[in-house]
Amino acid sequence: MPDGLETDLDDLLKRIKSAIPQGTDVGAVETQPVAFGLKAIRMNLAREESMGGTDDIEEAISAIEGVSQVEVERVSRM
Repeated sequence: MPDGLETDLDDLLKRIKSAIPQGTDVGAVETQPVAFGLKAIRMNLAREESMGGTDDIEEAISAIEGVSQVEVERVSRM
């Protein structure tokens, strides 16, 4: 979730993709309206189970300027 309406979502998405740990593949990406003009970026990410959970991905995305919140909605095994 971006931290405000003024956040450039295209630029933010580029920075997110470059920050995601190696071995994590980016699938479908979409923006979803939240409220008052704010839009969330939703991403499908995939990685081998042997790489562990999602903590490192969440930390990498959370550390990016312009990101206010990271939420994992679903985890499945590959």
